Amino acid sequence: MTREARSIDLTRLDLAPGGGCRLDLPIAPEPIELGGQLYRVEGEPPLARVDVSRTSAGWALRLRFEAPLRGPCMRCLADAVVSVPVDAREVEHPGAGDEELRSPYVIDEGLDLAAWVRDALALAMPDKHLCRPDCAGLCPVCGESLNDADPEAHRHDGAGDPRWAKLRELKLE
Repeated sequence: MTREARSIDLTRLDLAPGGGCRLDLPIAPEPIELGGQLYRVEGEPPLARVDVSRTSAGWALRLRFEAPLRGPCMRCLADAVVSVPVDAREVEHPGAGDEELRSPYVIDEGLDLAAWVRDALALAMPDKHLCRPDCAGLCPVCGESLNDADPEAHRHDGAGDPRWAKLRELKLE
């Protein structure tokens, strides 16, 4: 069993300005909660490629990995696994005085890889986490999955949603 990387001590890489290195590390992204739903990486921890370059004033960093993300389908709530590719970059130039050139993941010459992986994965998630591209969702009347329902057999009377029945009785004058 491999131990997942949580942080990298950038000073131990011993890079001179203009130098760089590539690290392939196993990572274990934390579960992501969005809209009250939990999304987790499926299976073995993926390998992340971390490119570290030493600049004259700091660091240039790149993170790449692909992870199968398991969570509920956004249309029918069935279990869905979607492969999410991640390609993120960060720059750390502490003396620049510009917040755009500061990375929240580099603290005292250490790279908080766990936080960067979590945030990069959350930003790379697809807009729609679907069980399949043609997911039909849930019936708005009874809540049955329309993926499994026979369109000819799944019909409701034209009375509308029963939750609104009392409003139909209102007499407005």
